[in-house]
Amino acid sequence: MNSRSFRSSALLISVALGAVASGCSSDNDDEPAPPPPPPVAQLECDDSMKTAFNPDDDTEVIFVKSYRQGDALALSGAGGPTAAADLCLVKMVVGPGFQDGADAPSTSPGIGIEIWLPTREAWNGRIRNLGGGGWAGGNHASTSALGSTSAASVAATANFVVGTTDTGHRIGNGSFAMRQDGGINTALWTDFAERSLHELAVKSKALALAYYGREQDYAYWEGCSTGGRQGYKIAQEHPDDYDGYLNGAPAFNWTRFITSELYPQIVMQRDLGGPMPMDKQNLMSAAAVSACDIVGGQHLGFIPDTQQCRYDPTKDASMLCDGVQGNAGVVGTSTNAACVNLAEATAMNKIWYGQTHDGSVPDPAVDNGSTPTLTAGTHLWWGLTRGTTTAGLAGPNPFTIATDTVALSLQDPGYATPTFVNATGNGADRWKDISYAELAHAYHQGVALQEFFGNINTDKADLRGARDSGAKILSYHGLADQLITPAGSINYYTRAAALMGGNVELNRFNRLYLVPALGHCAGVGTVSGTEGPVADANSVPLPAQNQWFDALVDWVENGVVPQSIVLESANASVSMPVCPYPQKAVYGGSGPITEAASYSCR
Repeated sequence: MNSRSFRSSALLISVALGAVASGCSSDNDDEPAPPPPPPVAQLECDDSMKTAFNPDDDTEVIFVKSYRQGDALALSGAGGPTAAADLCLVKMVVGPGFQDGADAPSTSPGIGIEIWLPTREAWNGRIRNLGGGGWAGGNHASTSALGSTSAASVAATANFVVGTTDTGHRIGNGSFAMRQDGGINTALWTDFAERSLHELAVKSKALALAYYGREQDYAYWEGCSTGGRQGYKIAQEHPDDYDGYLNGAPAFNWTRFITSELYPQIVMQRDLGGPMPMDKQNLMSAAAVSACDIVGGQHLGFIPDTQQCRYDPTKDASMLCDGVQGNAGVVGTSTNAACVNLAEATAMNKIWYGQTHDGSVPDPAVDNGSTPTLTAGTHLWWGLTRGTTTAGLAGPNPFTIATDTVALSLQDPGYATPTFVNATGNGADRWKDISYAELAHAYHQGVALQEFFGNINTDKADLRGARDSGAKILSYHGLADQLITPAGSINYYTRAAALMGGNVELNRFNRLYLVPALGHCAGVGTVSGTEGPVADANSVPLPAQNQWFDALVDWVENGVVPQSIVLESANASVSMPVCPYPQKAVYGGSGPITEAASYSCR
């Protein structure tokens, strides 16, 4: 039995039969041994569970349903996906939540949790809880709608117990985190940032014990983006919750990087008077790819090492309308889609470099914004890597999680978009008027308010608890992530390694893999270059389904330490190894540049 088995005396399952016999000594050596304790009674998948499963006073089971293979995955009626195997669904709410008026986005009954249970015969003895995305939220606390059908699929096809949570609120934007009087909703911030994650671990273990009559063998966390942040928060604060953590593109450093996600929009508003056409952004991104994708004298089609790319459109005469000198005094957006003016080229350099206090940007030849620690001076956070698709952050509309976060940090809903709702006033797009200095102020305010925001930044580099518990952490991040710059993961790794005694010591239990051309959590995130192969699923090697998770399980259960992991394109025509950071895949000088055997980790 794994050492991280459920063992909390606080979670007493009311269905246990009788008391465990005492082990007191006796003067009579011939006295027969006491009988073994009776087995734990197994709960049934019906409404009896609402009273039988009673782990603590804050938890209420609100819905239980048994599904047969082929049943519609709905709480009532038909339609939608169907169950791939027999399953039991248990929905529960963990209070106290927060009451702030009927139907207010800041009102919550508590933390909603859904747990899918395979049959007793099918269960593989493992728990595999899944993280959320963005602000999370969902229908987990509803008795009329499901929160997650993907969890049901994992439970049915792979025979795991699978749990998910709404993190304490039902809506999909940041309105829940502001009280209706305009104040900070610290209760729901705390549920969102941490408490819901620990409750999910505790309750899924308790329910597995009650339903199957035995403890789990292993428990795993799997999540990307917000789910990656969630995994690191649990590892930092509750390291005994899981044996293994798969943390993709982690959204730690929350208020820092999310405030910086609004920076591209502020650059375009302040420097160009509005959004730069995507054709122009893609033109410069494509030029960056072709300038930096050369391997063995050939175009690979994507940038293998974005940290080394220093392409500068302000010095590329073929990119600039009429050349550099002819654009020296041009501001705003030019009408020629086939070239850019100097102001547009400089704006692109700012988007790639990342947020500064004053909108300044250094010469990329000197500092391309890829250092593992922030450059001293005005640099606040890193930008998107060169070659990455910029539409998500620098498109015609802002990324609303960024505008929500700025509104919450400044405690003024007016800075958000109209999707942000509050009794004191709704979002009014006032983000458009923010100066560089004001955005920097929002950045610092977000850091200063961490105590009230549930310490959402999840940036604590101390992982000794996870190390000492024996847990393993496998993290990955795309080098063409369109939303969360991989520099944040590199920075966290660097700080953790310094605290843990160096890269070797950190890599014993926590490994980071940087994946060229991978977008946010999945898919191709790079644009195609002006030369060489088109960047698509058949030319870019990407992780296969469950490839990361299977490597984590092998590490946890069999002691097989992940080294280089070979990725393949969809049609297997291109393969490449990815290496545990700080190693990189280096071309050996001979052999096809599209074959993994031509590379080694150095």
